[in-house]
Amino acid sequence: MRAYPRLTGLATAVPPHRLDQSNVVERVERMFGRSPEFERLIQVYANSGIACRYSAVPFEWFDEPHGWAHRNAVYQRAALDLIETAAGRALDEARVALADVGAIVAVSTTGIATPSLDALLMERMRLPRTAVRLPVFGLGCAGGALGLGRAAALAASLPGRPVLLVVVELCTLQFRRDDLSRSNIVATALFGDGAAAAVLRCGGDRPAEGGPAIVASGEHTWPGSLDIMGWDVADDGLKAIFSRDIPRLVATEFSGAVCGFLERHELALGDIDRFVCHPGGPKVIDAYESVFGAAFPGAAAARRSLAEYGNMSAVSVLFVLERMLAERRAAGERLGRALLTALGPGFSAGFAVLEEP
Repeated sequence: MRAYPRLTGLATAVPPHRLDQSNVVERVERMFGRSPEFERLIQVYANSGIACRYSAVPFEWFDEPHGWAHRNAVYQRAALDLIETAAGRALDEARVALADVGAIVAVSTTGIATPSLDALLMERMRLPRTAVRLPVFGLGCAGGALGLGRAAALAASLPGRPVLLVVVELCTLQFRRDDLSRSNIVATALFGDGAAAAVLRCGGDRPAEGGPAIVASGEHTWPGSLDIMGWDVADDGLKAIFSRDIPRLVATEFSGAVCGFLERHELALGDIDRFVCHPGGPKVIDAYESVFGAAFPGAAAARRSLAEYGNMSAVSVLFVLERMLAERRAAGERLGRALLTALGPGFSAGFAVLEEP
């Protein structure tokens, strides 16, 4: 029987500064001033489905302008702190000693670090010097799903060696105080900061215990879609690119991609017990419902995550998975067969099938 990588530990972390959405609106109104442009976009906050988010920096930090170099320096410090916290929790849950880690996969798109975050984490936590390192940049919101797939593939190639996946995004650092564009306003209404870590292990002398198996992973990138989502690099930071077509694309094009992925693994939508979806925003979750069915199993978890943490880009889907696993454990149930999915720049969809019969 084929041995599949198992998720033996999963943990999350958020930075210390809580941003209540009502306070965000007050701050943004004060910063931008009342103008026809802002008045036209202010409903984005009320319609976001978000009650609060968390930020690596306090509200007051945004009162002053910050260039790219300063923002990125803050990113490096705060990102490392967060992944250290999440990684420690995940390793404890998996009962894996630091000395046993065989590989580190680090996923992030909201800042850059060279040496990369995996090397910085290795130094900070004194992880094994022979551990395989894989830094992954540029996947955006799809990074949690695709990173899980990359980590599972790496675990399958290293039987018995635990693989540590860390995902961190500090989206709030890229808020641009002089930009009244729709994309920037949407970013200030939706994005929050957070980190997640997972431990995966496959086979070896001591079979992996507990946690769902990652039995399949894959992706789909649409042609001619490079301008749908991404970053523009500016002197004062990274400028968000969002197309209004994202919910429409999910509603009209996603079904073919997800059904094609499942078919390649001899599965169909009817074989899936629940869906672990990246909560990009309320319209994106609505679009998922048009594909998976109204109030699909997992929709409530996605909406709650969005309300309590906002859109944390690549990190969010792992928050949803953690919540779903905790709810199943509390009910004395197992996960069953779940499809984990997220969308990001490319424009791409990432998929993973988890099984816990």
